[in-house]
Amino acid sequence: MSSASASQASEPANSARLTLWPQSLFGRLIAVSVLAVVLAQAVGLVLIARERETFVLQSSVREWTRRIAETVQMLAALGPAERAAAVAQLAAPRAVPSLPPPPADDPPRSAHNLLDPHRAFVRVPLLTDFEQTLREHVQAALGSSYGVAIERTLDPSRPAIALPVPFYEARELAAHQETAQRYDVAVRFPDGGSEVFRITRMPGGAPLPRNLRVNLTLLVLILVIALYVTARSITRPLSALARAADSVGRDARPERLPEVGARELRDAARAFNTMQDRLRRYLDSRSRVLAAMSHDLKTPLTRLRLQVETLDDPALQARIGKELTEMELMVREALSLFRGLDDGEPAVPVEVNELLAGIVQQFADMGAVTVSGRALAPFTGKAQALKRLLTNLISNAINFGSRATVLVEDNGDLVIRVRDQGPGIPEGELERVFEPFHRLEQSRNRDSGGTGLGLTIARDIAQAHGGTLVLTNLPGGGLEAALRLPRRR
Repeated sequence: MSSASASQASEPANSARLTLWPQSLFGRLIAVSVLAVVLAQAVGLVLIARERETFVLQSSVREWTRRIAETVQMLAALGPAERAAAVAQLAAPRAVPSLPPPPADDPPRSAHNLLDPHRAFVRVPLLTDFEQTLREHVQAALGSSYGVAIERTLDPSRPAIALPVPFYEARELAAHQETAQRYDVAVRFPDGGSEVFRITRMPGGAPLPRNLRVNLTLLVLILVIALYVTARSITRPLSALARAADSVGRDARPERLPEVGARELRDAARAFNTMQDRLRRYLDSRSRVLAAMSHDLKTPLTRLRLQVETLDDPALQARIGKELTEMELMVREALSLFRGLDDGEPAVPVEVNELLAGIVQQFADMGAVTVSGRALAPFTGKAQALKRLLTNLISNAINFGSRATVLVEDNGDLVIRVRDQGPGIPEGELERVFEPFHRLEQSRNRDSGGTGLGLTIARDIAQAHGGTLVLTNLPGGGLEAALRLPRRR
């Protein structure tokens, strides 16, 4: 397999591995930009949440510490009986402040739903050592003569002095008592007595304003719209440039590119248009030279043929006539090669099956051409050029391999394989035979060596249609000429 075939075979495997990643520049710009915006917003949200959590934690702990310190100082000044009465009064059950219930059509909320629209806040879970922070603050407020121990509430029925919750968590606690976390703060007095304070808080997490979610969503949408417009303004001129560059190999007179867009895009379009102008001037100059050469070469050949007709020696007349015929053929093929794309033939939908049938009919008397497979749809190209390309390949297969087998495959690209039963070509010559006037036989005999331009013209026609022409020796003997013509998508 040639390097071109290997690269084509590897392309589907690479694309299969990257199906989730956009292949176009526009898609990649949008994908990368959106990912960057979302990542930046996520990082910003975490930083804001961490800052708010620190603020809320410090505020809640400070409030609970103040209430515990005031209550402990009050109880420390009382005697045993008075302290017991005061504790009994403080430990009496208290209801959580009543709040309006949520709407009747509000579906049940899971404890894991962190984006509840009926909550006053949105919580972003973060890890914070609440127990250690509260213990340090309470110990600092009471002094070293008091003992402080904090643990999760294991027995809710155990008598304890309940401390009120912060105002911003009261609504959540009223609606979601089952998700609340309770802690017992045991304070040991210097006289040996002890009391338990109970704290109720929502599960760990930073409370964020609910409208922050809406603000971030709107920001992402605005950035995506702006990035979409910007990416389109970049990729659209690039797509036009790619189409124009592709048409240079298909059309000798491609249209000029509009010089619009950013400065770099305008510079690229201007450079491309300048290149087109230079190419057009070169083609026009070459066309004039070829027209003059055609006239200057054909005129003396015609005079020579007329003079040969006047010879009295039939053998000499036949030999010179054959040489003149070969010379005219070489001149005609050389002019056709030099003319290249500038032949004025328009691209039209070509019925490949009918084209092959017509070529096979030309070799019908030899009975040496078989065709298998069919093209599923017409191919847009230059009919006469394609006919010449296929005729050259089939003629070479018959001349050097006694018969030609044509295989047609139409699966995405149109592939036509022409195989013969000849001796093949040395591996080192598979590419050199496409060079102008290069022949494997050193003889100038037309019947054996040809002019050396047939394969050159065939590859030029294939490349003018955006395709490839590759020669490969078959394992069982013979040569295969594989013509691949991409269909425009």
